[in-house]
Amino acid sequence: MTMNALWVVVEPSNGALTTTSLELLTHARSFGAPVSAITWGEGASALAAQAGEYGATTLFDVGPLGGALPGAAVAGAIEGLIASQGAPDAILIPTSYDGRDIAGRLSARLDRPVLTNVTGLSDEGGLVTEHPVFGGTQIVRANFTGEGPGIIVIRAKSFAAESAGGASAAVVGAPVGDLGATGAATIVQSHVEERTGPKLEEAAVVVSGGRGLGEADKYTLVEELAKLLHGAPGASRAIVDAGWVPYSHQVGQTGKTVKPTVYIACGISGATQHMVGMKGSKNIVAINKDADAPIFQVADFGIVGDVHKVLPALIEALKARG
Repeated sequence: MTMNALWVVVEPSNGALTTTSLELLTHARSFGAPVSAITWGEGASALAAQAGEYGATTLFDVGPLGGALPGAAVAGAIEGLIASQGAPDAILIPTSYDGRDIAGRLSARLDRPVLTNVTGLSDEGGLVTEHPVFGGTQIVRANFTGEGPGIIVIRAKSFAAESAGGASAAVVGAPVGDLGATGAATIVQSHVEERTGPKLEEAAVVVSGGRGLGEADKYTLVEELAKLLHGAPGASRAIVDAGWVPYSHQVGQTGKTVKPTVYIACGISGATQHMVGMKGSKNIVAINKDADAPIFQVADFGIVGDVHKVLPALIEALKARG
């Protein structure tokens, strides 16, 4: 079965498209169907070059949102595009706060189901999705059997982002239409988390801490080691739930998925929920005093020892090297 078209919701961030958006565009173009991107906010013309570079021929521009959250406006605009241009085979959406909001609202508007938590997507006479379940120990495959478009929400790091060197995408306006009460909510205040170094999901080195650190104050060892390695600090769900670190640091099935060159797990036993979010890392280093900890089953290098002794030693060795 030949696909007619694929649409990808691409998220703007600081004047560029997010890495996950580029991953979705890259994979979408691999199916050989025309790819269109949908975005919002200021400066869509500047984003058109990047969207085209990664495979989109058209960029549907919802335009400035006037202080509103994207969900209602983008879903309304997509509904209008489908009415005027016809439905694509599928709409690919990043697994993010805004992406999930758009997917839910679009599902209600179109009366179509959504496939979520997708980590694989293939063409087998129709699009087939893959979903990890039971902590990633099993993979479920699914596909749409009704009318399109299929609404597919895809997790970050499921595919690699690779430039195709394409020309800038043609920008086409995407009117929002009347949103009624759903468009009344506006953002009155926002907070940007202060951080130094790379984003967790984009870092080449990630150092994560778990309950084996013993107490919240010891997380500073993780942060210091990450800084010395020019990486980002991460965390297991256990210490996030305990309030030691913010949720934005969480790696795992209900947190962020990372695929760094080096992942260092400090005092993390290796629950399947955590390993789903980091097992794709190129090199995994585990530090744990329990030699039977599950984390060692996926580790490329293991240190059986007390993190309170190992981490200070690593930090001092790095400092000594300058």
